[in-house]
Amino acid sequence: MKILFKLFFIIIFTIKGFSQIPAGYYDSATGTGYTLKTQLFSIIDNHNSQSYSDLWSLYTTSAFRDHWYENDNSLLDLYSEKPTGTDSYEYTSTDDQCGSYGAEGDCYNREHLFPQGFFNEALPMKSDAHFVVPSDGKVNGIRSNYPFGKVGSASSTSTNGSKLGSNLDSDYSSGYTGTVFEPIDEFKGDVARAMFYVATRYQDVITSWDSWPMVDGTNTQVYANTFKNILLAWHQLDPVSSYEIGKNNEIYYNFQGNRNPYIDHPEYVASIWGTVAGTEDEMYLSLKIYPNPSNDIIYIESDELINDYTIFDITGKKVQDGTIMNNQIQVDVIESGMYFLNLSNDNHSITKKIVISD
Repeated sequence: MKILFKLFFIIIFTIKGFSQIPAGYYDSATGTGYTLKTQLFSIIDNHNSQSYSDLWSLYTTSAFRDHWYENDNSLLDLYSEKPTGTDSYEYTSTDDQCGSYGAEGDCYNREHLFPQGFFNEALPMKSDAHFVVPSDGKVNGIRSNYPFGKVGSASSTSTNGSKLGSNLDSDYSSGYTGTVFEPIDEFKGDVARAMFYVATRYQDVITSWDSWPMVDGTNTQVYANTFKNILLAWHQLDPVSSYEIGKNNEIYYNFQGNRNPYIDHPEYVASIWGTVAGTEDEMYLSLKIYPNPSNDIIYIESDELINDYTIFDITGKKVQDGTIMNNQIQVDVIESGMYFLNLSNDNHSITKKIVISD
C-alpha cells in the first residue's frame, strides 16, 4: 500500500500545508461524531453539478493521469494500474471511451463506486467526480453493482489483481458472506474515502438508496456494520496519497467546486465512524528513516528487506527513483523542500514524508 502507517499527524501536517485547502473552508467543522458529519455536509452541499459527459473532459486533465507509477500520462485506472510492474494495457487517447467491450483493455468508462442504479442515475450524483472514476470497461462490468469487500475465494481476477468473489467472513470483514469486489491494496483507501464522501455529501437523500447491501438505511452511519468496518480498515491501512490530493484540488478548483473532506482531514473519519483495531502494518512498526531533514544520504532501517524507492514532490511528480543499496539512498540534485518517499518490496509499499534541506 502506498502509505501504511497508523498515526495520521504526518499526513495531516502535509495536507494542511500543501493541498491548497481554501482558507476558512472547514471553519464550521467543529463537532464530533454525526454532528461533525452534518457540519461537513453543510460545507460540501450544493456543489456545481456538471453534466455526465463533462467527466470525459475531466479525465483528460493531469490530475487523473499517471504521474506516480509509469509517469507516462496515461489514464490512471484503479482496476488496471500495476503499482510495482508494467501495466497490461494503458489508455492514452481520449478516443478509448466505451462503447462496447469484450476484454480488458478495449475501452474505459465512468465507474460509479456507489452504483448509480440505486439513485436512479440522477444528477448531481451521476456526475460527481469525487466518486465517479475512470476505469476499464470490462472490469467495471465484472464489478457490476456488487459491494466492496475482502474476497476470500475469487471467481474473477483482473490483470492488476482486483478480485470478485465471496466475502471473507472473518476479522474486519466478518458479518457478510455474499459476493463482493476487492480493489488492490494500493487503492483501497481511495475507495473508502470516496464512499465516506458519498455518505456525507448525500446524507439528506441517502436513506432512499437502501436496497444495496452496503447501506443500513440510516443517514448517520449509512453503511452496515460489516461494510463500515471494511471501509474503516481500508482507510487506516491505506491513507491519503498525493494522487488523491491532486484529484481533490482539480475537482474543487476546476470542476464542481466542493472537496472531499476525508482527503483534506483524514482524522475526520475516526471522529465520525471510529476505528478498527488490528490494522497496523509490521513494516511501518519497524521502519526508521534518518536523518530527516537530510541534504545528502537517507538511511533506511527495517525488519523487512526494502528493495526500491521513489521520491515524489508535493504535486505527485516523480523526481528520483532507484534500488536501495546498503540501506542507503543517495539524494541527487533535488531542490530543498518537502517530498514523499515511497519504499517497497514484493509484499508491501510504504510512503513517508521527508524534508530535503540545503
